[in-house]
Amino acid sequence: MGLYAKLREMKARAKQQIGRRTGNRTMVAAGRTEQAEAKLLRTQDRIRTVANEIRRRYR
Repeated sequence: MGLYAKLREMKARAKQQIGRRTGNRTMVAAGRTEQAEAKLLRTQDRIRTVANEIRRRYR
């Protein structure tokens, strides 16, 4: 899942840049939203990884 989130974040950044260059404010906003979602996915992955590690250690 980590790679998928990174790819989504890269796609969102590209969308923002294209939107800025073309002056399309809607595209820039969509890119920001997608980038935030990708960051949340990465954070969720990290939390799950840490939680699983804690479960393994203390069972």
